[in-house]
Amino acid sequence: MSRTVLCRKYNEELEGLDMPPMPGKKGEDIYKTVSKKAWQEWQSQQTMLINEKHLNMMDPNSRKYLQAQMERFLNNEPFDKAEGYVPPEQ
Repeated sequence: MSRTVLCRKYNEELEGLDMPPMPGKKGEDIYKTVSKKAWQEWQSQQTMLINEKHLNMMDPNSRKYLQAQMERFLNNEPFDKAEGYVPPEQ
């Protein structure tokens, strides 16, 4: 059986991540408080932001920017979105 967490984004018990997504305290916090669903959604948002804003992940400022956007996204706060993105019709 997979483990569940009280997801801080959705405020409900959902399937948790299999392992911390990054090393250190931040990774442990995400592992304990973010669902697999929320993390996958963030990964999609992150990819769009990197591509649209032409972020260089070797640049510390780009990494700081993404870190801040990730926190906002996971805490249900306003965050930057890819401006030209139109979700596919379902």
